[in-house]
Amino acid sequence: MTRKQLNIDELFDPAFLDSIKTLRYIARRVPPGGRHAEQRSRDLGSGIEFRDFRPYAAGDDLRSIDWNIYRRLGKVFLRLFEELEDLPLYVLTDISDSMWLEEPPRIVRALRTALALSAVSLNHHDSVGVFPFGADLSVLARPQAGKRRLLQLATRMASLEPAGPTDFTQAVKRLNAYKLRRGLCAVVSDFFDPRGIDAVLTALRRVRHKLVLVQLVRPADREPDLAGDLRLVDCETGEAQDISVTPAVVARYREAYARFQNALMDFASERGHGLVRVDVEQPVVPQLAQLFETGSLVV
Repeated sequence: MTRKQLNIDELFDPAFLDSIKTLRYIARRVPPGGRHAEQRSRDLGSGIEFRDFRPYAAGDDLRSIDWNIYRRLGKVFLRLFEELEDLPLYVLTDISDSMWLEEPPRIVRALRTALALSAVSLNHHDSVGVFPFGADLSVLARPQAGKRRLLQLATRMASLEPAGPTDFTQAVKRLNAYKLRRGLCAVVSDFFDPRGIDAVLTALRRVRHKLVLVQLVRPADREPDLAGDLRLVDCETGEAQDISVTPAVVARYREAYARFQNALMDFASERGHGLVRVDVEQPVVPQLAQLFETGSLVV
């Protein structure tokens, strides 16, 4: 199989990083356990933004007592604050065999997208883990914070190789087995699986995190430039199919592709997940901006 040779200059360069500085996301809900970030949680404690009062109870931190209320009312109340916590980002990047074919190959846009999302998170003090998948899911980088990690992530991404046929079921099973703290899971893929879109969505329903789906597309997905008698070979399974491509066949394909697209969109809409489609023949960052409303993605 002919594959695109990757190098770090394609995935990590000053101009590219500069273009993502305006992208920023803020979460409505963040699970407990993090700190030093800009996401808001529903937990109340000794943070920096005032939220409420409650009566003092034995063992409470005396530093939180509101002495103004005590002087006025003779009652002891605590001031409660909103905790600021980090939002772990888990990037699942499709590196299955099909991602490395065609020109330009989807893998380049997939990894640039993964790197862009990672940079946004790291710039806001969040932890980032990167999990490439094909026939199975692996750990490229365990969740950690730190802006200096970006070059390390880019270097590791540039070393990736094709990972066999796409298997969303196995990838999600492996991800859940890691028992990661609840966070934001960005899945970067074309969402083509030999088992079909129903198997993909069944697997995604089992993900224990908030989802952002980044679908990698190209115009030929919707409008294939094929005609005549052909033998089509699945690049991942090797299965061959002889077919006569007539206008009627193309029309049925378009209908099937529309159902595929609508199923993915309906899934995201019904469950409140983010979805953006990235044309792999166009620059990544302007398209990712669709995911961010006035500079922010609220998830």
